[in-house]
Amino acid sequence: MTAVGGNFQDREIEAGADVHEDGNGDGPRVESGGAPSGGVPRGGPGRPEFLDLERELTVLLRRARAKQGEMAREVHPDLESAAYGLLVRLGEAGRQRATELAAYIGVGKATMSRQLRALEDLGLVAREPDPADGRAWLVHLTELGRGRVAKVREARRASYVEQLSHWDRREVAELARLLNQLNRGMEK
Repeated sequence: MTAVGGNFQDREIEAGADVHEDGNGDGPRVESGGAPSGGVPRGGPGRPEFLDLERELTVLLRRARAKQGEMAREVHPDLESAAYGLLVRLGEAGRQRATELAAYIGVGKATMSRQLRALEDLGLVAREPDPADGRAWLVHLTELGRGRVAKVREARRASYVEQLSHWDRREVAELARLLNQLNRGMEK
């Protein structure tokens, strides 16, 4: 690719290189592979791709929180929005200790205990002694909880199919892969 104008006339520029105005007004400079003209890789949160990422994640998370509240109310009108994720986790992972759930969700023991009590009161989860450790309890979905969560999740997946019907299936798979990679990286 050949740049036109400025100091780049008749100069070959690597495809995919970033072209920016130089900070001191001397015209454009070329960056390739994230390295400025000095050869030291640029980093930091001010890079355009990270600004775009932050903006898009903010919108996505705001919409997800609103949708999670709707889904929680579909499971049970008195279900707290935050507790919906616990039900989904128990549906996927099966019986778990409260400490495992707390670690996975990223909340403290007291918060987890309060949420589990509320879910028990609604008849969505039950506890049983852990056969490996009589002092601990395992939490699991009740039949009522399993049925209601499955119904809501099925409706949500149908909504995704409708909303993303114009996407290629490989794009959907790639989005799922990248979100999984992002989630795994955030666990650390």
